[in-house]
Amino acid sequence: MAAVATCGSGAGSTGSAVATASKSNVTSFQRRGPRASGTDDSGPRLVSIAGTRPSVRNGQLLVSTGLPALDQLLGGGLAIGTVLLIEEDKYNIYSPLLFKCFLAEGIVNGHTLLVASAKEDPANILQELPAPLLDDNNKKEFDEDVYNHKTPESNIKMKIAWRYQLLPKMEIGPVSSRFGHYYDASKRIPQELIEASNWHGFFLPEKISSTLKVEPWSLTPGYIKLLQFIQNIIYEEGFDGSNPQKKQRNVLRIGIQNLGSPLWGDDICCAENGSNSHSLTKFLYVLRGLLRTSLSACIITMPTHLIQNKAIIARVTNLSDIVIGLESFIGSERETNPLYKDYHGLIHIRQIPRLNNLICDESDVKDLAFKLKRKLFTIEQPFQFLNEK
Repeated sequence: MAAVATCGSGAGSTGSAVATASKSNVTSFQRRGPRASGTDDSGPRLVSIAGTRPSVRNGQLLVSTGLPALDQLLGGGLAIGTVLLIEEDKYNIYSPLLFKCFLAEGIVNGHTLLVASAKEDPANILQELPAPLLDDNNKKEFDEDVYNHKTPESNIKMKIAWRYQLLPKMEIGPVSSRFGHYYDASKRIPQELIEASNWHGFFLPEKISSTLKVEPWSLTPGYIKLLQFIQNIIYEEGFDGSNPQKKQRNVLRIGIQNLGSPLWGDDICCAENGSNSHSLTKFLYVLRGLLRTSLSACIITMPTHLIQNKAIIARVTNLSDIVIGLESFIGSERETNPLYKDYHGLIHIRQIPRLNNLICDESDVKDLAFKLKRKLFTIEQPFQFLNEK
């Protein structure tokens, strides 16, 4: 907590404050908290949950996405009660890694997980989570990875416009393990951490029957089952904000994979004007209502490049709090472009939240690239891209 100063409006009040401080042999700057006698301060306190911290901008409770560089871009982390939408890359290679880092961060901090997928069994997803780089070895692992990928061109000082020199530097190395960890993509999370975690899995093929019929202008059976499953977990385990938990407070991390794909029974990727064109937006609307009244945060991956109707993409964006897109260089002309040889793709920050408001901000940072090294997934600002523009 920050120190609080006691100030007077006049000379008399200032003198009395100094006199009082001199009598007690302490300064007028005192830290709020429990007194030496053991009595608690009657002032309000922030909720203390492992793996969370308050935002310096508005006091909103934040959790880490599992990528410290992405946390920095989002204003410190992912706010409780919000939805982060990841637009999958074309071949779905890098978006699963962001999805798994979010889940792994929850296991490391002891958060409850809810993993939903129509493609892969959640139990198998947890087995493939990356291993965390903890305090005693993260610096060594990171330095080794950077050294192995260091190129002679990286030592050349580039001349860039003065306005880009004022941009904040991206965090690409371990800073602190108290909030946000780095993960080794070449190793798997220890089995004992998975066994000690509290998680719930939703595997669509096990939840619904293939003979169910879908009525036009309604939610698909998969979306209905998933909303019911999420609602039950929130209410039964006490994550509902209107009903405080009796036990120690915790955070529910919700991860939904490949939402909107045909595997979920949705046809927005198959036809421009399908019979279920409103099903996805209705689902997101109800989901966000559940998140707003609970200690939970959600990350969704979606194959937006397959959605035929662009109006649906616009509505999905409006119903999400944060939207980032991954653009892989695989199969594109940029893959052989020397300007991009040190990177594997671009990351687009399409929307960042303005909490407690009706509209969202747009990110001022546009030139971002990512690369998957031997162990780490990093996000950087490649200034050499400016020459191409």
